[in-house]
Amino acid sequence: MVHHAEASNFTKGVTKEQAYEQVLLQAEGLFDGQRNWVCNLANSASLLWHAFKSLPSPSDQVNWAGFYTLDPQHAAEPQLILGPFQGKVACQTIAFGKGVCGTAAATQTTQLVPDVEKFPGHIACDGDSKSEIVVPIIVGKGTERKLVAIIDIDCAGLNGFNEVDKEYLEQFAELLARSSDWP
Repeated sequence: MVHHAEASNFTKGVTKEQAYEQVLLQAEGLFDGQRNWVCNLANSASLLWHAFKSLPSPSDQVNWAGFYTLDPQHAAEPQLILGPFQGKVACQTIAFGKGVCGTAAATQTTQLVPDVEKFPGHIACDGDSKSEIVVPIIVGKGTERKLVAIIDIDCAGLNGFNEVDKEYLEQFAELLARSSDWP
């Protein structure tokens, strides 16, 4: 199957729900026959970036969209390592429990942060970021649950994300978890 750059074309004026539906649909197509996690995260970062840029404010103020993955070389002291993304150069590693990303990784729960300045221990990789959402990507069930990565999206506006983002990004995380072969 050949995939084209048109997969990341989003029509201006669609609702946030419509943009997310397109992200999920396009991602399913891109993941069909492709289970490499690096490839899937790279295409996913592009899809998310272009989806947000097609939406009205504050969504179009997204200034970073990407992933951090579990760093297999630091099992004793778990940390995340930078994965595929769109945006400015970013922090390379983040310890579990530190900042928004580390908190999402440690708790395995979505962090929806309307104002990053009010989040205890926020790590300012980009001083322009004002709000953030981080969604864990988890494989396995029950006692076999394991965090493999997180989706991290920053916005240069306050209150850049809401429950719609949380709902759809959690669906996207589930799709990534089951569609990729993780290390």
